[in-house]
Amino acid sequence: MNESLAALQTSVTAALAKIAQEKGIQLPETCRVEFERPKDESHGDWATNVAMKCAKILGTRPRDLAERLTSLIDDSKHIASMEVAGPGFINFRLSNQWMDDLVARIAENGENYGKSSVGAGRSVQVEFVSANPTGPLHVGHGRGAAVGDVVGNILAFAGWKVEKEYYVNDAGLQINILAKSILARYFELQGCPEKLPFDDAPGAMYKGAYIYDEARRVIEAVGNKFVNSSQDEALAYLRQFGAQHILENIKSDLARFGVKFNQFFSEKSLYDRDLVRKAVETLREAGYVYEKDGALWYRSTDFGDDKDRVLFRSTGEPTYFASDVAYHKEKFDRGFDRVIDVWGCDHHGYVPRINAALRGLGKDEGDFNVLLIQFVNLVKDGQIVGMSTRGGKFETLASLLDEVGVDAARYYFLMRRSDSQLDFDMDQAKRESSDNPVYYVQYAYARIASLTRKAQEKNIDMTKPLPFDGRLMTSPEEKRLLTALETFPGELERAAAGLEPHLLVTYVHELSGHFHAFYNSCRILDEDEPLRSSHLALVQAVRMVLKNCFGILGFSAPERM
Repeated sequence: MNESLAALQTSVTAALAKIAQEKGIQLPETCRVEFERPKDESHGDWATNVAMKCAKILGTRPRDLAERLTSLIDDSKHIASMEVAGPGFINFRLSNQWMDDLVARIAENGENYGKSSVGAGRSVQVEFVSANPTGPLHVGHGRGAAVGDVVGNILAFAGWKVEKEYYVNDAGLQINILAKSILARYFELQGCPEKLPFDDAPGAMYKGAYIYDEARRVIEAVGNKFVNSSQDEALAYLRQFGAQHILENIKSDLARFGVKFNQFFSEKSLYDRDLVRKAVETLREAGYVYEKDGALWYRSTDFGDDKDRVLFRSTGEPTYFASDVAYHKEKFDRGFDRVIDVWGCDHHGYVPRINAALRGLGKDEGDFNVLLIQFVNLVKDGQIVGMSTRGGKFETLASLLDEVGVDAARYYFLMRRSDSQLDFDMDQAKRESSDNPVYYVQYAYARIASLTRKAQEKNIDMTKPLPFDGRLMTSPEEKRLLTALETFPGELERAAAGLEPHLLVTYVHELSGHFHAFYNSCRILDEDEPLRSSHLALVQAVRMVLKNCFGILGFSAPERM
């Protein structure tokens, strides 16, 4: 909540409490004082309906209660005027002091403006992307990368101690299929495809052109060594060879996309350290594991799952669920207070079983959160581009970045709720006009940079805070821009609380719109003092807030466009 609104809430709450005390009435939580922006700007800056919510409890009419409340409120520093409207709304107009305080606060705090302490230094791990190292990252992975990265940035800005992690699925069936796919192409390139026919059955092989590239790398590394060796020997080599090289390319693509991880965690390390068996033993000791049909089962229905889950098959092999239980236990064993996973929407059914496992391990509800990422439809020339990962027909993240750039890709991936389907219009993303939202917001920053250079040419020192006088801010464009600046801390806290990075994208787009309207309504450098200095101080404040937003969202801040 911004400072002026917090002061307003304190004043109204105190007045309401005094009335309740006079009547000897204990007010319920439903009587909490809340504010909203009036739809009609002429009605003031803020409005509350608390008189209508509490009138019956206090035994009076809403309008009478509203009149009584305004008679008790005395805050000339923050409130210019109050009026009772309609059946009992109270409209408030703020004094100019909030504008002076706001611009001074932004100048004083700079890159720290908007930061909060709601995280209180608690530790949180955000695990995202975690794509199998069986092929290049595609655009769906790109959306997960952008969302996970920015969620971590938002939480860090809100006072959490954040670590970002990538879980490398380097054990199990998918790596075996990768090795088999590379070996089949290897034999094909060596002129002996009959040794391992490339099976076209669904799910049998990875069919992308990159598999040929991996097979050529194998030939460069070992020549025709595997032509006459056992396939088991070749597959053992290729499981590590192929996955390692593909993971290196994944890391390169992510670095280019501006995504950095604190750790890449190997699934194989869980087995090397015997953590899967130990995690299952922990659940057994807690009384949640039983045997049936030769398999080991977890009693996940005790914690709301729709059915119990197999941990170890009758063959003695662990399931994916068992390794996931071990991995999530290991996360909390490292000391994280909270764990957040970013998954594709096709994993939504997996959420209850991991929640159930963590409850069995003694974790509280809320210690673990999952963000689901919906599919991305790429749109070119008005048509949706068809994609199939296993079939090898997909748009890679790298090729998308080649075409539209990092900033546009991140913006489009973040502009909608992560659990809503996204149509990524590539033609719009490349357009240099206000139709392109990322161009629109970056142009606001570039305009400020240009204005700053011109001011310096006029010997105006823009490296230090300029004097600002809120009494001169009388136009709707000025008021809207200042209001937008003041709401930034609250928007950041909302985005952190809901793990919703799209809220910050919406905010920065609205702030840019208010700046463009303000910029177009006045000729700042031709104005007389002190208006010119006040406007330049306001511009400095906008630049800082845009820069803070861009830093969190991972956009560049262009000085020229």
